[in-house]
Amino acid sequence: MMNWGNYGWGMGFGWIYMIIFWVLVILGILYLVKLFTRSTKPEDKHETPLEILKQRYAKGEITREEFEKMRDELMKS
Repeated sequence: MMNWGNYGWGMGFGWIYMIIFWVLVILGILYLVKLFTRSTKPEDKHETPLEILKQRYAKGEITREEFEKMRDELMKS
């Protein structure tokens, strides 16, 4: 004969673990969506033309004469 007296109690509080499992699955999916939809490039700094010019001079891309000439042109505008 079957023992139907313990029907539903065999897992004890198993339903709580199931709820916790699904909450963790949903949170994991939300985290992954947030991680992959986030912009990968840094925010624009909105550098001024003079700052860009100073960076180019510091890197050696332009000479001192070119830097001064371009700086004077920028100061006029």
